[in-house]
Amino acid sequence: MKKILLAGNPNVGKSAVFSRLTGTRVLISNYPGSTVEYSQGQVDIGGIEYAVIDVPGTYSLSAESDAEKVATDMLGEGDIIVNVLDSTNLERNIFLTMQLLKLRKPMVIVLNIWDDTKHLGIKIDADKLSEILNVPVITTVAVIGVGITRLKDAIPSARVSDYDLGGDDIWKHIGSIIGSVQSISHRHHTFLERLSDILIKPVTGIPIAGLILMLSFEFTRFIGETLISAVLDPLYLKFYAPFVIRLVSTSDSSMLSTLLLGADTNAMSGFGILTTGVYIPLVVVLPYIFSFYLVLSVLEDSGYLPRLAVLLDSVMHKFGLHGYGTIPVILGLGCKVPAILATRILEKRREKLLATVLILLTAPCMPQTAMIISILLEHGASYIALTLGIIIFMGLISGYLLNKLLKGDAPELFIEIPPIRKLRPNMLLKKMWLRMKGFVLEAIPLIMLGVLIVNICEMSGLIGYISAHYGRSVTWILGLPEDAFPVILFGFLRKDVSISLLAPYGLNAAQLVVSCVFLTLYLPCISTFFVISRELGLKSALKISAFTFTVSLLLGGLLNLVLS
Repeated sequence: MKKILLAGNPNVGKSAVFSRLTGTRVLISNYPGSTVEYSQGQVDIGGIEYAVIDVPGTYSLSAESDAEKVATDMLGEGDIIVNVLDSTNLERNIFLTMQLLKLRKPMVIVLNIWDDTKHLGIKIDADKLSEILNVPVITTVAVIGVGITRLKDAIPSARVSDYDLGGDDIWKHIGSIIGSVQSISHRHHTFLERLSDILIKPVTGIPIAGLILMLSFEFTRFIGETLISAVLDPLYLKFYAPFVIRLVSTSDSSMLSTLLLGADTNAMSGFGILTTGVYIPLVVVLPYIFSFYLVLSVLEDSGYLPRLAVLLDSVMHKFGLHGYGTIPVILGLGCKVPAILATRILEKRREKLLATVLILLTAPCMPQTAMIISILLEHGASYIALTLGIIIFMGLISGYLLNKLLKGDAPELFIEIPPIRKLRPNMLLKKMWLRMKGFVLEAIPLIMLGVLIVNICEMSGLIGYISAHYGRSVTWILGLPEDAFPVILFGFLRKDVSISLLAPYGLNAAQLVVSCVFLTLYLPCISTFFVISRELGLKSALKISAFTFTVSLLLGGLLNLVLS
């Protein structure tokens, strides 16, 4: 099967072209030997099946970043190149075109975002460009499907260009081409262009960014909590749970019953593969994943995400990240699972490791925050502020120090800032569907496997052994009653519930502060752990867990000494 490679700069609409060509027959993979993702699908053209690959966006083939290295390698393996350009930035985009022509592969050029050229007073003679470069040139508005049929028809006629690239001055060739095919006339700024200027200037952009992040966080939380309380929880409790309990109760095997339903049928304590294994990913996590992907898709498709990255770039450099690292860290305030998945927008493995540690240590997720407030409220707001302040401070310090310890530099942020665009609901929904499908197929089986492993450890007595031999040491360091250790172990399943289980122990304010800080930081919950394993590998997940446990135990012991 021949491979069609979609190549181009970031933010030129390659994903929209890819989506229009392939529909929903899409597979998302990591390129071998890297953490860089790419999408692959299929398209039927004239009865012939082609593999279509969305190559990571790149500005050149000089391979300065991981994404560019992957793009260069992939382009060497393909049969046909479809070079997607932003028609409103032809001179900047055509630099990559000149490099692609040197590969001497059959090529088609796509002038995308064609509708915006007339709004900007830009006229491009596509036929003349095709004549100069001797390859087919197609104009498209991919987000609404304009020109996609003509692109399909042009792919079989893709050809190797005979354009003379003699000489070293590539910009001389570009200048000659632009002068021949493009003209620009004066026009007034539109509302969206004026809005774009406001959003990128620090004086106005930073306050607006704070507002947008706050609204995004609140929207993610509101939609997630509403789906849980109004839809998914009632469905689970009224229909699903009674059904599986009746179904499994017909079995004569107590071991099978315990594996499927858990030691008890409570979804948050039984560890059953059909109870806890279903409840956590589908009822607790999935609603936040849905709301997060909705917010992320809106920020991406509107063109705001690159502006946010630029505004916060200098702050994130303190922690070894560039501006895009802001998104997963902020999302961690709602739920850690979508936050870890959001680290995919970072290119290098070092960035993903640093971002993951910041997500885990900087702040509790929303359910944990609610429980911390609930359990400490009777002791006064000062203890709540102290607990949250310690967690945030410790997370920032840990991230800063880890950045100094890990070899490597904070990457520079080189991105194309696209214009602010109107949202296209159909493309928004299609993008969300692909992302939700990826979570369901990748993360949910891992979470269910994790619940099964914990249940087996419980049944075999391993958890009891750990509690008996190591629980006393941990509770002594933290200044807690010995019988509180099972609550600590339970936190691996659901931290907010473990915090709420502290109530019967009659702890004083200082003990509650220590407990809340430790339970928030000590380990990622089971869902987060297995998503980290999926993103970074099991070895890295174990290292990160060991690091957070060490930090939290040392901090808990220090707080116990100071506060007691």
